[in-house]
Amino acid sequence: MKKQLLLAVSLLAAYIGAEAQKTDTAWLMVHYKFIHIMDTTKRALTRTENMVLFVGKSASAYKSYDEIVANQQFKKAYAEAVASSPDGQPRGINRSFGGSRTQYFQYPAEQKIITKDYVMVNAYLIEGTMPVINWTISNDTATFGGLHCQKATSHFKGRDYIVWFCPDLPVHTGPWKLNGLPGVIVDARDTKNEVVFAFDGVEKTVPSLPKGHGVGNNTDEKDLPPILQGLNVDHNLIQPPAKAIKTTQKEFDKLRAVMEKDPEAFAQAINAANNRTDGPKQDHVIVRKPPKGDSGPVMNNPIELPEK
Repeated sequence: MKKQLLLAVSLLAAYIGAEAQKTDTAWLMVHYKFIHIMDTTKRALTRTENMVLFVGKSASAYKSYDEIVANQQFKKAYAEAVASSPDGQPRGINRSFGGSRTQYFQYPAEQKIITKDYVMVNAYLIEGTMPVINWTISNDTATFGGLHCQKATSHFKGRDYIVWFCPDLPVHTGPWKLNGLPGVIVDARDTKNEVVFAFDGVEKTVPSLPKGHGVGNNTDEKDLPPILQGLNVDHNLIQPPAKAIKTTQKEFDKLRAVMEKDPEAFAQAINAANNRTDGPKQDHVIVRKPPKGDSGPVMNNPIELPEK
């Protein structure tokens, strides 16, 4: 276990920038209501989250809309706390996460997908090849929010999917890892309705605020208070973060397995690594144990199922 934690610390110390990736600018946002039945023995207890797909001319980014909104609300609350404090030091304000922090960046022309994921407070970038999905396109049509769409079906990651895509939006992308159709996938669900990306609206993106407008937007990231770092992301720019821990899916899975085996020891390793003076400052990790008798949610139905 000690060797595994030492490996974890070495990975945490190796912050590097992602390989140069051409930046695209989103012009459209497709909203989804994501629904996932995680425990098939308790189907009434579902995970529900508002998600959004930022669509550019040649790339896309799929993120939690709940997390975006929560970050905006926190920045506003922080600014109000600073303004009302006699000494300019906000008190009694804590940052919490409003949704999933996993993000997917698709580059169809390059057949590349980059996943941004976390182990505790540290961000990782995992670059891979976009999965090939063998779609069957039907003549069935439907309209979603004024978008004329066509139906397609396929088997993917252990599930049978029914999706609707819009040929008038000619980017071969979709929510999560779904891709490969001649148009943006605006609605998708497996045949058991256990994993659902339900269409929830479409809108044009709002032009980005100029630099200097808003809390901390005129300040370099490294000079911001730690609690505000990472909140000044321009979501219209489709590009993975400039700095993260670049790794492979295999190594990331190993790291997460170590963390799940002993979260407290792993948190101590992270905190020791983050207290070093020769690297970027990161959040301090506190592991909160569930209440006595509460084992937390059961996951017996992951989104990706093993093939039979």
